[in-house]
Amino acid sequence: MEIISSCNTASITPYVPSTGNPWDVMKVKHLYKRLAYGATTTVLDAALSQTPQEVVDTLLLEAQTTPNTPTPAWAYWDLSDFNDYDTENNEFISEWYRQAAKDIRDKNLKGRLTFFWLNHFVTQIETYFYAPYTFQYWDILQTHCLGNFKTFVREMGLNPAMLLFLNGFENSSQNPNENYARELYELFTLGEGNGYTQQDIEETSRALTGYNHWVEYGAAITFDESTFDSSEKTIFGQTGPWGYDDVIDILFEQKASIIATTICTKLYTYFVSPDVNDTIVAEMATLFMDQNWEIKPVLEMLFKSEHFFDQDAIGMIVKSPYDLIMTFYNELDFTYNDTDDGFASYANYISDMLGQNLFQPIDVAGWQRNHDWINSSTLTGRWLSLENLSWNFWLETGYQYRDFAQALTNSSTDPVVITKTIVDYFLSRPLYTEADYEIAEAIFKWETPENYWEDGIWNWNFDSAAYQTILLIHHIFRMPEFQLK
Repeated sequence: MEIISSCNTASITPYVPSTGNPWDVMKVKHLYKRLAYGATTTVLDAALSQTPQEVVDTLLLEAQTTPNTPTPAWAYWDLSDFNDYDTENNEFISEWYRQAAKDIRDKNLKGRLTFFWLNHFVTQIETYFYAPYTFQYWDILQTHCLGNFKTFVREMGLNPAMLLFLNGFENSSQNPNENYARELYELFTLGEGNGYTQQDIEETSRALTGYNHWVEYGAAITFDESTFDSSEKTIFGQTGPWGYDDVIDILFEQKASIIATTICTKLYTYFVSPDVNDTIVAEMATLFMDQNWEIKPVLEMLFKSEHFFDQDAIGMIVKSPYDLIMTFYNELDFTYNDTDDGFASYANYISDMLGQNLFQPIDVAGWQRNHDWINSSTLTGRWLSLENLSWNFWLETGYQYRDFAQALTNSSTDPVVITKTIVDYFLSRPLYTEADYEIAEAIFKWETPENYWEDGIWNWNFDSAAYQTILLIHHIFRMPEFQLK
């Protein structure tokens, strides 16, 4: 599949619709595919009746005010609280995998951002495999996903899942461990080899000692003064008996510009394009520093901009496995075995098969995304996975497809209109040639005699209407354009 490079040169100034650059359904779909996981026609129509600035404000406010997922009874259990640890811990982890999948699908921008930061502040569940720590990790991602980045960094480093994953709990004055210090700079704030030295890492690891006390496994990991290295350290040219909070303060004081550029680049490539526009990133970074590391103002400026809504920003990013499944689900708005848990389990299973295990990124750097999702093996897997999901919907009731298509096309019986409407609904931007639409039209017509179309005999009450719709949707799955958002 050919991925076209972005030629987006639009500015960061707010997008104001005009006759030549209208606020239309393609831009609304673009907004919801990037900031959420797609939207129903009802949501799209409602957005079209507002200004783009109003829709972005609504999504940001919703992300900021939507409560975190309710705390389960076992969220802060110690090991001694379990009656049957092996059985219960496995059940609770499975429960939280399902809950996290539902959060991603249902919470729009909050779900999107929570998942984004999970792939930034990476942990791997196989390292700690403890349900309460899984919840606590997800909870901190939700809490700070649109908040203050400096606070986010400070609190994430003391999260039990992170302390276990990057060996912070082993870090003591007698045996300093460099893992977290290295990733704090390389992955979480500065970028690989960018603005720090090996000596900075070594000195920082000493300053991060002491967070290794717990009563038993599963309890909170707390600071132990006796294992802290209280001697002087020199970090980024600053010398003193630094501890954990000092490291964070020194880092953000001495390396502000690098941090801002690194994080804004990552936000840009995730939400706009893998091809970085340095001018836009520089303006985002300046605002990030000016706003004292608040994430929301930076995203607000980006999401409301001409740059974000530019034609050359649309359909430029390869969908991740979760993007693929959750967006298709939300855009259809079908039922799945009458249970959210059933769909969430299915989504997690398929995404894992396609290379994206929710709490198990491939390594400490996380999934690289975009082009890396597509190869000859995974592309076929993506097609077959969605076909399997679509047949599961069919088993629920195949008439969902007929009702969906009939409503989407305003009950049109013109195969040209039906085909183009359904194809355009699922794609980020129209197909390049009329010949592509004609192929899709032939798929939709299936075995219906041609005179049924010519004489206006065919209608949505035909028994074959639902099956014809699913055949067309399966054809859309195989379009290269369907893999993009």
